[in-house]
Amino acid sequence: MYIVISGPSGSGKSTVIQALLAKKKALKKSVSVTTRQPRQGERDGVDYYFKTLLEYQQMIADGAFLETAEVYTHFYGTPRDKIIEFVEKGADVIGELDTMGARQVKKSFPESVRIFIMPPSFTVLHERLSGRGTEDEEGLRRRIESARKELSEYHTYDYLVINDDLNKARDEILHIIAAEKNRISRREKQIEEMLSNT
Repeated sequence: MYIVISGPSGSGKSTVIQALLAKKKALKKSVSVTTRQPRQGERDGVDYYFKTLLEYQQMIADGAFLETAEVYTHFYGTPRDKIIEFVEKGADVIGELDTMGARQVKKSFPESVRIFIMPPSFTVLHERLSGRGTEDEEGLRRRIESARKELSEYHTYDYLVINDDLNKARDEILHIIAAEKNRISRREKQIEEMLSNT
């Protein structure tokens, strides 16, 4: 199963994903393809699949992505074959995407499970973003406005999780994954095989 996690800056989605991966060792993390250069310590195939712009454009032409986007002059995308390979083997794969990427995945891979992470309030969101100390006042204002736009898209997701407590948010997502695995539509092949042997 492919699980997409989205949420605005300050929602804590990256921290929640790390907590999920630590708790459920069988959960795989989706590795994106990018055209940017590796940063110090990053490894190809672990942190990202690093490609040249020409290689990336060929991948787009070949329909190799579930979603792709240009962010600050670099391209990022989710490789279709890697996700399908994991899912066909019965693995659960988790990916962090923005709302635009999640919309593309909804069209290209409708059986994915999309979960939106929200902070408990806008006050908490503002505190988390300003507490980072990485933005000037204008940068913080832009992030808050961007968060407001992203929050307005919550209704396009399958599930909503409020991240007011890390362990609680992590466990809610684990419950969602367990419930989804037992959805009838995901068990039909197993049921049909059982019925054919009666």
